[in-house]
Amino acid sequence: MPLITKFVLKTVFKDRRFKYLMESLNGLDLSKIKTDEENSKLLQKSAKAFVKKEETKMNIRISSHELEKIKEIAEKEGLKYQTFIKSVLHKYITGQLVEEKHKPAS
Repeated sequence: MPLITKFVLKTVFKDRRFKYLMESLNGLDLSKIKTDEENSKLLQKSAKAFVKKEETKMNIRISSHELEKIKEIAEKEGLKYQTFIKSVLHKYITGQLVEEKHKPAS
């Protein structure tokens, strides 16, 4: 049995209205939306206030080989490795990252 388990990303929506909204935004051409510095600053301030959360530090022990692999994957994703680990953990605990079911070998 392999030690590495494959995971797939699935999108979880709170309800049908939210799913419809998100799907309708997929085709939106954002290049047509005009921006200005004042609106940009207001949006940044609102976004920071929205995501501001109390966080707790955590220390874990991990093999150097595993950490190097995590850093490689994070770099490919364009993320810092700590951000990548936090993202993976968040997706796993919210059910967005699920184990891929394997068919038995015939």
